[in-house]
Amino acid sequence: MNEAAGRVLRRTAMVAGALVLGTAGWLLVAHAPDAAPDPAASYARAFGGSFTLADPNGRPFGSERLRGKPFVIFFGFTRCPDVCPTMLSRMALLRSRLGNDGNKFNIVFVSVDPKGDTPEQIRHYLTLFETPIIGLTGTAQQLRAAEEAFAISAERVPLQRGAYTMDHTASVFLMGAKGEFVSTIDFHENDETALAKLRRLVNG
Repeated sequence: MNEAAGRVLRRTAMVAGALVLGTAGWLLVAHAPDAAPDPAASYARAFGGSFTLADPNGRPFGSERLRGKPFVIFFGFTRCPDVCPTMLSRMALLRSRLGNDGNKFNIVFVSVDPKGDTPEQIRHYLTLFETPIIGLTGTAQQLRAAEEAFAISAERVPLQRGAYTMDHTASVFLMGAKGEFVSTIDFHENDETALAKLRRLVNG
């Protein structure tokens, strides 16, 4: 890891227990989160909530459209060189390994960098993973509401010469068909643990 990568700040946020935040950036700046336990079950009743964002065509997308089918949701940005593409590639692989069960949940990607991520960039980025992914973003106010609903951190961090990175939560959140919080998949968890969590998500 070069000196620039070493200077990226790690951030942590409490989600009824410890959900560890990873940092992700561009221009060779990225970190992965440390492992953390799942939040307490009692917190699940309030976690997630409702939100309204926009799809890559600029059309409103309300959280109610995700109800009726389990989903996993990940917050990141398209210029992230490490954590974001790694997590989305992993979710695509895990979905494939689940066979028919892989069709029983949606994958949702929320860009927390609306200034840098145009709708066209988001559409192109998600095609790289060769699996259906719902891409969303929004205005600063809309994103702030969604970030608060999922208790995540997302902050623009200036770098030299006008560049910047996004310091953001790097956990994948697993949500049930009614929008209830079920679990998380951490960056460092092995695939068998992650697969077991996804099977529980889709099969109850």
